[in-house]
Formats: sequence, C-alpha cells, structure tokens
Amino acid sequence: MDYKIYIAEKLKIEGIESKDIASFIEVPPTTDMGDYALPCFKLAKVMRKSPIMIANELAQNFETDSVIAEVNAVNGYLNFKVNRKGFVESTLNSILSQGENYGKSNIGSGKTVCIDFSSINIAKPFHIGHLSTTVIGSALCKIFRFLGYNVVGINHLGDYGTQFGKLIVAFKKWSSLEAVEKGRLEELTRIYVKFHDEAQIHPELDDEARRYFKLIEDGDKESNELFNLFKKITLEEVDKIYKLLNVSFDSYAGESFYNDKMAPVVEELKQKNLLKTSEGASIVDLEEYGMPPCLILKSDGSSLYATRDIAAAVYRKNTYDFDKCLYVVAYQQNLHFKQFFKVLDLMGKTWAKDMVHVAYGMVSLEDGAMSTRKGKVVLLKDVIDKTIEKALSVIEEKNPTLPNKEQTAKAVGTGAVIFGALVNNKIKDIVFSYDRVLSFEGETCPYVQYTVARCNSVLNKFGAPNKFTANDMTDDEYLVVSELSRFGEVVKSSAEKYEPSLITRYALDLATAFNKFYISSKIGVEDENLKSFRLAITKSVKTTLTSALSLLGIDVVEQM
Repeated sequence: MDYKIYIAEKLKIEGIESKDIASFIEVPPTTDMGDYALPCFKLAKVMRKSPIMIANELAQNFETDSVIAEVNAVNGYLNFKVNRKGFVESTLNSILSQGENYGKSNIGSGKTVCIDFSSINIAKPFHIGHLSTTVIGSALCKIFRFLGYNVVGINHLGDYGTQFGKLIVAFKKWSSLEAVEKGRLEELTRIYVKFHDEAQIHPELDDEARRYFKLIEDGDKESNELFNLFKKITLEEVDKIYKLLNVSFDSYAGESFYNDKMAPVVEELKQKNLLKTSEGASIVDLEEYGMPPCLILKSDGSSLYATRDIAAAVYRKNTYDFDKCLYVVAYQQNLHFKQFFKVLDLMGKTWAKDMVHVAYGMVSLEDGAMSTRKGKVVLLKDVIDKTIEKALSVIEEKNPTLPNKEQTAKAVGTGAVIFGALVNNKIKDIVFSYDRVLSFEGETCPYVQYTVARCNSVLNKFGAPNKFTANDMTDDEYLVVSELSRFGEVVKSSAEKYEPSLITRYALDLATAFNKFYISSKIGVEDENLKSFRLAITKSVKTTLTSALSLLGIDVVEQM
C-alpha cells in the first residue's frame, strides 16, 4: 500500500489534487512523532489560513480506520500513526516478494540524465583528491538508474592543454619509451614534477612546452604519438582503480574531443552579438548578472575551459537530449559553472536551466593542500591497498579460518574507502587522514557489511521465513520495519538533492536498528509464527542493506 496516497485521498482538500498532497507528506525523523506527517505550511497559501489552524481542522475531520490508527496536530504538522500490524505485514511482504527490486521506481522512465564526473587528467596520478567526484558521481549514476532514468556517465578527460607540451619536453629530456613503459604513471609524474622544478630555473622551458602543444594541435605525427601513449597508459592504470571502486562510464569524450566543435559556438556567440573584445581577448560580459566576464578566447585565439564546456554542453544536448546534465565538480569551480550556464542562457538555450553543478567539498592533507606539480599527493591506489591490507590483518586476527579471505578483505577495504567519502554531506571539506580511513570502529562500512553477514548467518541457521502474521510486536521489531519502509523515499530524496550520503546514513540507521533488535529478540524460538516473523525482518534487512550498499558501489560479503 502507498500510505501517502491513501492519506491524501482521505484528506480531500479542496483546490489541491491528491497527488500533490501526497508529495507534501513526509516521514518524520522519529517514530514518536508519527509514521507520516503533512506540513501544513505548504497548504496555507491555497487555504488562506494559518498552518496551525489548518492542521487542527484536518485532524478533527479525519476519520481513523483499519489503516490509519491515530491522527494529531502539532505546531502546524498533521501527524499520522498507521495500524502497526497492517503496516508491518505490508512492508515485509513487499520486500520479500520484490527482493532486489524493492525501493525501485519508474519515475525516471523516458528521461535522460547526463552525469559528468571523475574527469581525470591524462598523465597525472589518480590521487585522493579525485575520490569524492568519482564516488559521488558513480553513486548518482546508480541511484538514477534505480529510479528508471536513462543515465549517461561521462568521464570528461583532461586531455588538452600546455601540460602535454610540458610532458613531451620532459620526456625528451629526462625519460625514454622503455622508462615510461616500465614506470607507467609513476614515471610520467616524476618527469612532470621535474619539469616544474627545472622551469623555475630555466623559464624558456615553458616556451618550448607551448611549441610542442601547438604541434599536437597541428597534428604533428611524433607529438601526437607520444600524447596518445601517455593517454593510453593513464586510462589503463586508472581503469584498475575504477574496477576496484565499481565505477563505469558510458563516454570518455574529453576536452580534445571538442576541438572541432568550438568554432561553431564562437560563431554563434558572434552572430548573437554576445562576444566583446577586452585587452585582445574575446569575452561575454556578465557584469549585469553580478559576475566577472566569461573568457571565450585568449588574445592569441586559443580556447579556454568555458569554450570547451559550452561546446560540450551543446554536443550533449544534441546527442542525448538530456532532461538534466549534472557536473560533479568541487565547489571551487562555482563561479565557472554560473558563468558558462549563464552564457548558454544568453545564447537562447532554453535547456540551460537543466544544467546542475553538483558541488562537493575539497580534500586536503593534514599538512595542507595537494599539488601534483610539487609531487605532494596521496595516491588513491595506495589508500585502497592499505585498507585492504588492514582488513585482511583484522580477518587473520579474528576469523583466520574464513573462506575467501582475500576477496572479503577487498570488499571490506574498498567499501571503507567509498563509504568514508560518502558518509558526510557532500559539500563538507575533508582533511584526509589514514587513521580515519583505516578505522573500522563506529559508523563505518565494515559495521554495515557485518550486519549483512550477521543476517546471512541467521538465515543459514534457521532457513527462509514461512508465512507469518505480525501480532503483538516489540518496539525494537517495529523500529526495524519502520526503517525498512523508508528506503524508497530515501533513494528518491538522494536523487532530488544529489546527495548519496542520505543512503549512507540510512544504511547506518537500519544496521543500528537491526542490531538492537537482534540483541533483544531471540530468533530461534519454538513459536513458528514468531520465528518466521523475525526471520522475515532479518531477510528484509539483508535485502535492503545489500541494495543500499550497491547504490553506493559497495559489495557485501557472506561472512566476516
């Protein structure tokens, strides 16, 4: 049963459709307040009364029944308590019958969402600073697919710019094909850092780098062969990380892909009289909108990030006809996105309103910011390797006879890294600490994974639940089912707010509720109905936690 629709149709508020009322209904943060709540502030404009008066009147006129057992008005909220027995049976039977499809929706049917995330730089190492964009974007892809959307995951590669000229100069001076093939990304990073050290002493190296980048742009055979080699090595190395993190993409169209697509954009800006010349550069003046000018072309005619992003947006709309286009990029780029979204709007692109910058907080080290140029980074591969190693050492200590130890350690270690990046609100800055990532105590992924393993152990011991009725239940039993019932709403809310941490926190809340129930409620009882009821709770928790972790890109384990 969809309780929100049931309540909305019973309320029958004149001037507001039932589906709109249903969309206003929320799940309160605690069951003490009720199972569902209607904030009457949203009705005040239509009903021309205060929210408190509306809530009181609706409470007086609402007739309770076998579905809704209690209604009360509190400070402008109309709170509903459902018939616990019917609610619990309905929720558990839904999960048991739907399995991994529980919580899924078709609200995105026929709609396309493009998600631009990770966007690694060619020939640069995959460091901890790339973790947030990668796991947030990947989770959003999985969440939107779960809700029925057609999702296009895009890795907008940083494969354009003077840095590639710098790499070629560095390669010719201090490396070789053999060294690059052997050292891979480590060698490319070494020579990139060396270039910047040497350029401080010999600034003419920067001129040489610009010359080589021009050769790449002009199609020079040798320069492009080196550039393609650097690109190939980078993608091969980072693909190993993506596989560990359960991340995949539908497109790797990077900056260089839009080389031949920028001229039409510049021409359109000229035709619409949006381009102005300022100190030799071509700009779009945004002073009227409280922003600095958006630079389109440098004085030498070369393009900038904004030029390529505008061209990419036009290409994506023409190719995918998206309903939303999300950019998972750190908040440091807030101004850039406001500028180029506004330029698209001024160009008359009505779909500019569908562009969304999903900003997230920055990652820094305990002793300051990261810098590839200075060689001051924490490699993501090193972090994952260390968490897997730590997980394996804990398994060896606590459960040395566990089968598939390496596979379990891999799931636990990578899960800890992903979960740690997604456990807080995405906009929060993170100071990276190995101690925190390597801690398996408290609100962590291993705690949730262990809960799934505990459910699995119970089901292996007692078998699958039979048909049951929910008679007199304890508060602990009801609290677990109440948490289970929220899953679909949490997934929808995480999509609406572009906030995977809602699912992370939900997984922790559900795991906590189940473990409290597990301690207080014996499952292997003689009463067959009670045993089946508690087994139904256990199986439903395993199913729902598995789905929640899967949406975050995290694997579960059978045993721990």
